Amino acid sequence: AALEGRLAQTRAALNQARVNLGYTTITSPIDGIVVSRSVDVGQTVAASFQAPTLFVLAEDLRKMQVDTSVPEADIGRIRTGMEATFRVDAYPSKRFVGRVRQVRNAPQTVQNVITYDAVVDVENPALELRPGMTANVTFVHDHRTDALRIPNAALRFRPSPEVLAAMGRRDDRRRRREDGPSDRRTVYVLRGDRPVAVEIRVGITDGSVTEVLEGGLSVRDRVVTDATTSGSTNGGSGGRPSGGMMGGPGRRLF
Repeated sequence: AALEGRLAQTRAALNQARVNLGYTTITSPIDGIVVSRSVDVGQTVAASFQAPTLFVLAEDLRKMQVDTSVPEADIGRIRTGMEATFRVDAYPSKRFVGRVRQVRNAPQTVQNVITYDAVVDVENPALELRPGMTANVTFVHDHRTDALRIPNAALRFRPSPEVLAAMGRRDDRRRRREDGPSDRRTVYVLRGDRPVAVEIRVGITDGSVTEVLEGGLSVRDRVVTDATTSGSTNGGSGGRPSGGMMGGPGRRLF
């Protein structure tokens, strides 16, 4: 009876050894590329209370995603399916194109700036993009073809009373009322050597130039962006405005 008991114990130990041997063979859950390896061959791995990371695998590097940090002031313009372009330092002259797949709601605070993650899917057939690269992303909110463009400096220009007095004119500036349409603006155009106020309706802007939807402007018109008087520190002649040329039909306006 004692020998039979020892035999049962030996069989149990053998079964436990076979189970432990099965644990030594670790099979990858996916067929992909090993990005990083944290252990060496023959090294003892103890799971204890937390499963250790042995390998970091990428299933398919031909399809990548870019995790962006969009400030809260701009996140309202980001939509699923929106086109996004970006560049990486490894290829500064090449522009990669992707599309927004998801806008995540979890906020991230970095140096008191709240940002949100907009996930951008991008194709990587040549395996040029690698995990961990830093991308400078531009989201295309809207675009126009053959748009009439005006410098934003012309939209901000308002002649001062001194400039108007030097030109022999009274202050007849027609400012947009606060309760009026936000897309209605007043710009000054040089007709001969005199600036004339023109009402226009503006569209999208990229921060430097703005689309003109309607108004008394045409290509090659000279719009006033600044004016100085003879008493000005930058030495301008008496009440002479400086003009900027209207932009011709542009291919795209972002």
